[in-house]
Amino acid sequence: MLLPRFSTLLCLAGLTAVPAVNAYDGDENVKSIPLRTHSLSAPYLDSDFQSRWFDFGGDTVIRADKYIRLTSDRPSQQGWIFSRVPLTATNWEIEFEFQIHGEGNLHGDGFAMWLTKQRATQGPVFGSTDNFEGLGIFFDTYKNNRPGTSFPYVMAMMGDGKTSYDQAHDGKANELAGCSARGLRTTSVPTKARLTYFQDKSLTLDLQYKSEGTWTNCFTLTSPETNIAIPSVAYLGFSAETGELSDNHDIISVKAQNLYNVAGSKGTGGSGPPRSADRPYRKPKKQSGSWSWFLFKVFFFFAAVRGGYDWMDRLPVQDKVFSVLDERVVDFCGLMRSGPMSESEMVKIKTLSVILYLLA
Repeated sequence: MLLPRFSTLLCLAGLTAVPAVNAYDGDENVKSIPLRTHSLSAPYLDSDFQSRWFDFGGDTVIRADKYIRLTSDRPSQQGWIFSRVPLTATNWEIEFEFQIHGEGNLHGDGFAMWLTKQRATQGPVFGSTDNFEGLGIFFDTYKNNRPGTSFPYVMAMMGDGKTSYDQAHDGKANELAGCSARGLRTTSVPTKARLTYFQDKSLTLDLQYKSEGTWTNCFTLTSPETNIAIPSVAYLGFSAETGELSDNHDIISVKAQNLYNVAGSKGTGGSGPPRSADRPYRKPKKQSGSWSWFLFKVFFFFAAVRGGYDWMDRLPVQDKVFSVLDERVVDFCGLMRSGPMSESEMVKIKTLSVILYLLA
C-alpha cells in the first residue's frame, strides 16, 4: 500500500527483536546496545500511521512493506525524515541500507545523512537546510563542476552553523573527507553505509556496494588531526533532492547502536561501569540481617500497640486520654472534651493515645 505525501509522519522503530547487548566487531572489549529510538525497519509505521520516534516531511512516500522513499523519480522533489529525540550517546554506530535507482541514463541529485542540531527543516542541500551545525554525509550522484572526480561521490562536511555548502563545486570547499563510489547506484547487491563514531577519537565511514558482505572503507578520520566534534545533542536524519534530473532515493532500514567498553579503559571503546582508574570495581556488600531486623521491629510495634490497647481498656477513657493527648490532638480528631463520645471516637482516642505514649 502506498501512503500519500506526508507533511509530518512518525516512524515505528525497533519492531524486530534484538539482543540487549552485542559484541562489537573487531574489538572484544567493545559491546553494543541497540538504540530503538534511532532505528527503522519495515513496516515503519504502526496501525495509526504514527510512531514516537521519527517525523517525515516533504515528498516522502512510505510503502510499509518495502521502503521509505525520500524522493520519487520525478523532477523538483525534496523529502526528509528526522528523529524526534536527539542522539546523546558519546560513542555509536549507525548502519543503514538504501537504494538509488531510476529510469534513463541521466539522474540526480542525491541524498544526505545528517547528525545536526537542526531538524526537520527543508532546504537546498540535498533536501535539507543550509548553514547547518553538525555533520552531513552527502551521497552525490550528479556532477556539477568538479574535474578529476568520479561520481557518485560520497563526502563528509562538518558545518559550523555559518558556512554554506559549496553547491556549484559539489562541496569541494567544504569536504572533510570523501571517496568515489562508482557502482553505488542501481547495483544488484544491497547497498549499505556504516558510520562509526568514538567521541574525540575517530569517525569512520564504510560502504557495501561491490558485493554482499564486503565493506569498503570510504574514510577514517582521527582527532585532533581533524575536526570531528559532532554536537553532543544531535538529531539523526536523512533527506534527498531531485532537480531537472531525478532518481528514486529509498531508505530500507536503519540500525543504530550505542558502543561502550566493558573494560572501562581509556581506549577506543568509550566508558564502562563507573570505577576508579587505580582501584578495581567492587560490588557493595549486602547488609546481612537487615530484613530480619525490620520485620522484628514491625512485629514488636504492633504487639506493643495491641498490649497497650488491652491495658487501656481497663482504665476510664476520659481520665487516661487527656493525660497523654493535649487539646490540639483532640481537635485534630474532630472530638470535643465535653459531652459523650461514640464508640468509634473512643477507638480513635485510645489508638492515638497508645501510639503517642509509645513514642514519648
